[in-house]
Amino acid sequence: MKLNKMIDHTLLKPDAKEEDIKKLCEEALKYDFKSVCVNPCWVALASELLDKSDVKVCTVIGFPLGASHSKVKEFEVKNALEKGAEEIDMVINIGFLKSKKYDLVENEIKNIVEVSEGRTVKVILETCLLDREEIAKACEICTRAGAHFVKTSTGFSKEGAKAEDIKLMKENISEKMQIKASGGIRDLKKALEMINAGATRIGASSGVAIIEEYNDEN
Repeated sequence: MKLNKMIDHTLLKPDAKEEDIKKLCEEALKYDFKSVCVNPCWVALASELLDKSDVKVCTVIGFPLGASHSKVKEFEVKNALEKGAEEIDMVINIGFLKSKKYDLVENEIKNIVEVSEGRTVKVILETCLLDREEIAKACEICTRAGAHFVKTSTGFSKEGAKAEDIKLMKENISEKMQIKASGGIRDLKKALEMINAGATRIGASSGVAIIEEYNDEN
């Protein structure tokens, strides 16, 4: 298992400075992570720093609430792609989902997938705000809409990733879809718990600590 290539090395704090983003990218290059995940304003810098490397640039859309207008989310995606983003983590419209406005939720995701022009699209469900039925329904919608991943959490709500939620997500997506676990994953034990539950990608700000612990044990 190439654990480093399952990690999106993440820094989404609102007070992150330029030097912090540079350090994030340096660490991503050193450990050869799958990607860095940064806020949209840092995409151009991360793209420049990671140019010609194997580390992708991921950014977040409609973050962290998911309540932006669909057209705003689409603009965010287009702008991010112009700046060099290669993966998109979008927040689902949680309020629409809970209001059973399923067509609106699905159409938004479909449009995001379309404007992403083949780039990987991960849909953040914010599972801590959903019941089991809503998680299952969201996964079905994401599958139909053509998303590549469903993702547990933003890391900015009341709870993060749970193995039980990942197992439920796994049961309600197509075989070709994948799961990203994020939120509260700070050590190797938690990361492996998520992977064993079915996650194929880990979003974490503690990527260095996780991979160093893994390397020490292997």
